[in-house]
Amino acid sequence: MTLLTDLARHAALFQPGDPPRTGRLVFLDPDGTSTVTVAEEHDGDVRIREVPATLVPVGEAVAALARARTDQAAHPASRFWGAAALIALQLVTRGRILPGVTTGEHDSWRAGPLDPADLERIRELAAAMPATARAVPITESGLLPEAEPLLRAFLDAVADAMPRSPGAVRATGTTAYAAAKPVKVPHLRRWAEEVSAGLDAGVRPSLRLEADDLAAAEFRAVVQLHSLADPSLVADAADLWEGRVPAFGPRARIETTLALRRATRAWPRLERLLDNAVPDELALTDGDVEELLAGAADRLAAAGIDVHWPKSLVRGLSARAVIGDRDPVPSDMPSFLGGTHLTSFDWQLALGGERLTAAEMDHLAEAHRPVVRLRDQWVLIDPDLARKARQRDLKPLNGIEALGAALTGTVEVEGEQVPVEPTTWLRELRERLAEPADADPPEGLAATLRDYQLAGLRWLVRMTSLGLGACLADDMGLGKTITLIALHLHRAAGPTLVVCPASLLGNWEREITKFAPGVPVHRYHGPNRTLADEGFVLTTYATMRLDAARLAAHPWDLLVADEAQHVKNPASGTAKALREIPAAARVALTGTPVENNLSELWAILDWSTPGLLGSLGRFRARWAKPVESGDRATAERLSRLVGPFLLRRRKSDPGIAPELPPKTETDRPVALTTEQAGLYEAVVREIMAQIAGAHGMARRGLIVKLLTGLKQICNHPAQYLHEADPRLPGRSGKLELLDELVDTIVAEDGAVLVFTQYVAMARLLERHLTARGVTTQLLHGGTPVPRREEMVQRFQDGRAPVFLLSLKAAGTGLNLTRADHVIHFDRWWNPAVEDQATDRAYRIGQTRPVQVHRLIAEGTIEDRIAEMLVAKRSLADAVLASGEAAFTELTDAELSALVELR
Repeated sequence: MTLLTDLARHAALFQPGDPPRTGRLVFLDPDGTSTVTVAEEHDGDVRIREVPATLVPVGEAVAALARARTDQAAHPASRFWGAAALIALQLVTRGRILPGVTTGEHDSWRAGPLDPADLERIRELAAAMPATARAVPITESGLLPEAEPLLRAFLDAVADAMPRSPGAVRATGTTAYAAAKPVKVPHLRRWAEEVSAGLDAGVRPSLRLEADDLAAAEFRAVVQLHSLADPSLVADAADLWEGRVPAFGPRARIETTLALRRATRAWPRLERLLDNAVPDELALTDGDVEELLAGAADRLAAAGIDVHWPKSLVRGLSARAVIGDRDPVPSDMPSFLGGTHLTSFDWQLALGGERLTAAEMDHLAEAHRPVVRLRDQWVLIDPDLARKARQRDLKPLNGIEALGAALTGTVEVEGEQVPVEPTTWLRELRERLAEPADADPPEGLAATLRDYQLAGLRWLVRMTSLGLGACLADDMGLGKTITLIALHLHRAAGPTLVVCPASLLGNWEREITKFAPGVPVHRYHGPNRTLADEGFVLTTYATMRLDAARLAAHPWDLLVADEAQHVKNPASGTAKALREIPAAARVALTGTPVENNLSELWAILDWSTPGLLGSLGRFRARWAKPVESGDRATAERLSRLVGPFLLRRRKSDPGIAPELPPKTETDRPVALTTEQAGLYEAVVREIMAQIAGAHGMARRGLIVKLLTGLKQICNHPAQYLHEADPRLPGRSGKLELLDELVDTIVAEDGAVLVFTQYVAMARLLERHLTARGVTTQLLHGGTPVPRREEMVQRFQDGRAPVFLLSLKAAGTGLNLTRADHVIHFDRWWNPAVEDQATDRAYRIGQTRPVQVHRLIAEGTIEDRIAEMLVAKRSLADAVLASGEAAFTELTDAELSALVELR
């Protein structure tokens, strides 16, 4: 496909073939291996010359051409054939293909039958054909082919190529009209001509429904004919058979009969017409009319036969789902939204936009004919609408389902999305969600909230006062903790349970003590755990998982899940335990509500506001798959649904954090040492040879082993070789650059965070820097909580200028604003994770410019991944986010290109 996309940069011509599927696209490619004769305009004259070209069978070129039509880099002639390819594919999709026999007596499919709209599109496109799109002369004098016949030949070529496959051969049991190889079928020419008799020229039938007595609802379908050459010429079939309309031509009768015979596939009842000597009129039963209303008319229209209803009949009846129309305004909104009450959900029918009364609905429900008298007019009743009038009561919705429907404007009924109309009080509730509460900073808060923090507090007050959960998803470092402390003080209704990673217990305790002096803070962690009945109770996810039953039995006013991405897997024991703990209100805190896919967003919001997004399977089918496939309309509805429940602010947003100093990010390439390069190439050769003979899980495991090994070699040979007492200096380009950076930073009284995803590498760096006399400390997943807090304070106090950190253990939550430099010694293949780590230093409270250094081994896989991260950074690409596993499905050639040393 990439090759064809590149070819589309050149002019494209079409060479017809016999049969049509052997036609070729000719790309005037300077590197082409073929030669064609083209005609070019030169100083007012036509010049014939030989040019190099690449020839591509039409069946292989059509998909790339369809993409080229919107590619501004493509040649205008290629974009033209791309537009033609789109028309051809649409015709094939609609089943508009007919069998034929070519001049050379080969089997072929042709584009047709074509309705007036198709013909108009083809004529308009032919008129816009660039001269370069038909520059292959048909005579040596340079006479070019006519635009419209050439375009029609291309449409026939696509129609002839697309239906052919081995599956088609197996299904038909023959190669004619199924296989790509040409088949001589002279004996089928007459059959093909009869089947294709109405192609483009001649007549197109339609059905005109008439009723002499609407009260009796006795309809008949009258066959009328339209001239394809002159759409204004219309006559009844009866007149044609009696010879009163000679303008239709001698073949009009057979064309009409053939068209009606084809239409019987869309509506078998038309077979009764063909039993008559003259197929002019068909008496319809009530069942026939209902079938037409229920979809047969649409199928006939798709087959080229329109159905015209009597003008005296009104077809303005519509249905919409109405929520809460029969219910009083809930007196206790938190209880209502909590799911303890149900709200009515009904079908409401309207005529011309005006709602039917209950009596009119009853009248409609009692009618059992396709025509009903309503408001002094005869109304045509779709059977589906009549069913809704008879079964107007739908399954009631709970409060959160009703609110969700009011937010999106649609609701799912029997697997179908239908428009919904909320009642007045539901609309008012929807509007209240968009208005922040009138709340001032609470008494007892020993801080001045920034404007955006006060806005966040007011939003949280509004949501929690209604009994709704919320997800505060501000960027790391914008003050989510102080906003929650302010919310606790404002509610003053009972204890707040905060569940967070172990590394953040100390940070929460310090912040509460600092900003809410006098409010009790109790750690529920370690041995001899006890619960408190007021203030804040702080616990870890691990402890919460162990003591979920005990925590669930305690009365909580507010439940906070900090770093809520820890429960993004709803099937995990941690997520299940958190769901067991009841509270008057729930708030999730996270800087990354979506790291990899929308199911993570579902996990967070389904905990904070259960039922809002339905089950995970339903969410994936209704929302995630369409949105992740680029469905913008669905994305907008999802945004309306989750928008009130999720507040997302970024540091880059205008007015959010103007006081933050600048941040400079630099990729720092380093050369491999001779030892590293030799190891790198040896590992590539050895494991790629093993991969070539492996399959399935064994192959995937080898790829992960390869990628991990190469990243370790890029760091330092001692890490890859697992040396017990290694010599570190002089063996790694990264280590040499780290020494230079650290020396400069320490000399300028700066401080630096050094992140690596490997604890083993962090220990090597600690050993090396300590030997050089640099004060260093190391934090990783095994560091006890008290020791973590001590190390954070020691760094913030300036007693250790270099802080080595395991990315997984210390990439979130910590406040390390003493650092004005961040070094990513090795790359994590998810930009969002790296950004979170950088935000340990670049956050509210940072007063100095922050410099971010990413060390990248030149010419290696790190180099290639760095390029990919730059291209995908704005999307936090899901494929890259899955790390080494994302590359296990590459072909051997693709993998080799990724890992080779350049």
